[in-house]
Amino acid sequence: MRIDDFSSTLIRNADGIYVASESRNVSYPTEGHTECFQVEDHSFWFRHRNECIGAMISRHSFDGTLLDIGGGNGYVSQMLAERGLDVALIEPGYAGALNARKRRGLSQVISSTVEDAGFPQQSIDAMGMFDVIEHIDGDRAFLAKMASLLKPGGRLYLTVPCHKWLWSQADVDACHFRRHTKQSLQVLLDGLFEIDYQSYFFGPLVLPQFLLRAVPFRLGLGRKPVLSTEAEHGAKSGPLVGLLNKLLAREARKIRMGKRLRFGASCLLAARRI
Repeated sequence: MRIDDFSSTLIRNADGIYVASESRNVSYPTEGHTECFQVEDHSFWFRHRNECIGAMISRHSFDGTLLDIGGGNGYVSQMLAERGLDVALIEPGYAGALNARKRRGLSQVISSTVEDAGFPQQSIDAMGMFDVIEHIDGDRAFLAKMASLLKPGGRLYLTVPCHKWLWSQADVDACHFRRHTKQSLQVLLDGLFEIDYQSYFFGPLVLPQFLLRAVPFRLGLGRKPVLSTEAEHGAKSGPLVGLLNKLLAREARKIRMGKRLRFGASCLLAARRI
C-alpha cells in the first residue's frame, strides 16, 4: 500500500508521518500513548493479546494491506510486519504515531482519524481495531462508515474489553463508553459484516479484575483502581506469574487451533464485509 495512492488529503511531514489538515477529537486519555509505551514491551497483557491476534489472523488471513485503526504506538502493527504482513497504521494521537514511526520503525504511519484521512470508498483490503471501538460513542455508525471503506469481502479484526459487570475506574480512566459481550458484538455487526470467528480470551484475568477492580469501584473505594499499571504489567517472576503465563499460553494454543473460548475478560473476532 502506498498512502499517496489512497488519499490526496494526507501530507507527509518531516517526521515521515502522513497528517491530515484537520482531525477531530477522540475519546482517549491525553497521556495514554506515553503510559502504554512504557509497559508494552515487557507486559504479559500486550504480549498475550498480540499472540492471540496473530494466531487469529494466521487462520483468517487477508490479502493486501491491513489498516491498523487507532494503532497507538504500533505494538500490534510491528508484530504483524515482523510476520511478513503489509500494514499501515493510523492513529489520531501524534505521540502514538511518532512512537510507531520513530521508535518502532513502521514505514506507513498516518496521524489522523479515519474519517479525516480521505480514503475512497471500497479502497481498503483489511482493517484492525484492537481495543478501539469501546472508545467510540456512536460505534454502529462508525462501523458502517468503515464497512463502506472496505473492499467487498474485506476483512475486519477486532478486540474489545468484555462484560458490563467488570466495569471499573480503569474503564473510566481509559475513556471507554462500554464493555461488550459476544452477543452485543454480533448485534453491532449485523447487516454490515459476517463473523467468521469469535472467541473470548484473557479468561484468567476475569476473577482478579472483578475482585480488585469492579468490586472496589462499585463500593466507591477510592478513585484509583486497586491494580496499578506497574502491578499489572511489571511483574516478571514468581509462582503466580508462572501460573498465569501457563494459563495464557494454553489460551493462545487453543486460539491457534481455531477453538472458541467461552469465558474471558476480552473478546476477539474476525469478520468479512458483506
